[in-house]
Amino acid sequence: MNHAMVRYLIGWMLGVESVFLLLPMLTAILYREPVVLAYLATAAICLAIAAVLCHKKPENTRFYAREGFVTVALCWIVLALTGALPFLFSGEIPSVVDALFETISGFTTTGATILSDVEALSHASLLWRSLTHWVGGMGVLVFMLIVLPLAGGQTIHLMRAESPGPSVSKLSPHLRDTAMILYGIYFGMTVLEIVLLMLGGMPLFDAACTSMATAGTGGFGIWNSSIAYYDSYYLQGVVTIFMILFGVNFSVYFLLLTKRWKNAFRIEEVRLYLGVILASSVLIAINVRPLFSSFFQSFHHAAFQVASIITTTGFSTVDFNQWPAFSKALLVLLMFIGACAGSTGGGMKCSRVLLMCKSIRKEMQFLIHPRAVRVNKMDGRRVQHEVVRSVNVFMIAYLLLFIVSVLLLSITNEELITNFTAVAATLNNVGPGLELVGPAANFGFFSPLSKIVLMFDMLAGRLEVFPMLLLFAPATWRREK
Repeated sequence: MNHAMVRYLIGWMLGVESVFLLLPMLTAILYREPVVLAYLATAAICLAIAAVLCHKKPENTRFYAREGFVTVALCWIVLALTGALPFLFSGEIPSVVDALFETISGFTTTGATILSDVEALSHASLLWRSLTHWVGGMGVLVFMLIVLPLAGGQTIHLMRAESPGPSVSKLSPHLRDTAMILYGIYFGMTVLEIVLLMLGGMPLFDAACTSMATAGTGGFGIWNSSIAYYDSYYLQGVVTIFMILFGVNFSVYFLLLTKRWKNAFRIEEVRLYLGVILASSVLIAINVRPLFSSFFQSFHHAAFQVASIITTTGFSTVDFNQWPAFSKALLVLLMFIGACAGSTGGGMKCSRVLLMCKSIRKEMQFLIHPRAVRVNKMDGRRVQHEVVRSVNVFMIAYLLLFIVSVLLLSITNEELITNFTAVAATLNNVGPGLELVGPAANFGFFSPLSKIVLMFDMLAGRLEVFPMLLLFAPATWRREK
């Protein structure tokens, strides 16, 4: 383990965070809010620690997969610890556990909140919550690759550890160019949504916070009623469309920008993703039709909630906890499926679901025709055995973590559906669940132990489980001889 290099990268990450903290600080100045000192102090602390950790570049810059996974996990933990300081310093969230929960929920783009009155927060803190979504959506270390001069191909280990999905590929021969392309697309789509929301009459501050939360598929709202506050089919429709767009693999947008239309439209995962959204929206719209005055209205809200849940954004226009059992069961299923790999969404990812279905079909065909030679293909290309193996191992680790988390939450004797959907909502980075953690409720009632379990689930879900698990493996910390 190259400890010096891990230390150096954590320092760089804190430096980047101090820059992002300037935005809520400027917002506090603009709205003349006293919390400006809380954000100024936090930025100064991050900058001071960064200066200490980065005062000398390590002589040994060798950087392998182990360092990549450990660095990503530690960076996200440190990011959350320092990101929670403004809430504590300002007194807006006085509890350390609650401040950490809110911040981890933000950076992991989960959107689960412990706050019962979001509107009581300052404009600066509302912006910081949304900004944590935007930073966490694409990944702070992906952003860091743009500004950090690391040589060689070692930076791929950082991107693979932080980017969601079973595999990560380069869009350009140079990783730095790939990071710039990803953030360029990300920033451009965010700005476009802000403009479209403002054209619908949404104030600039609201549009910026909503767009950043949509882009990161996070779901922190700035109103207690979430997106239901904006009683406009246009505004809710824009958010619906952009939630779906941010759940698409960003490689598709790169292919479209480079006019490789054929390659973009042949991606099976995206076709599955869009097909599931359409089918689920229609089924739920039919099921909830008696609750609304017209089919258009039922389809509008069904499509919004389907898009919100499958992309793991977590916004809401209605309290879907009051919907029929079939609709709620389908939404819970969508929590697990999730968005596309290479997007800002969470969940297991459509690509993994597709690969598992292909593996089941291949096994069934083998049982019927034992001598037949068959291979799994994705987008016309053969799927390597290593990819299938990693998907299977991920699913085992994912299920074990899910089971253990539900059991730990059950110690507090909460209701089963609440515990089950709370873990599903945090491990898949969705936000709201059902019953006591429904869209009209919050996670504030959980015990400190339960909140710690859910915080770990949020981090594990965002980082695809293994970076967090590796922190507990003794072999991870041994120095190379």
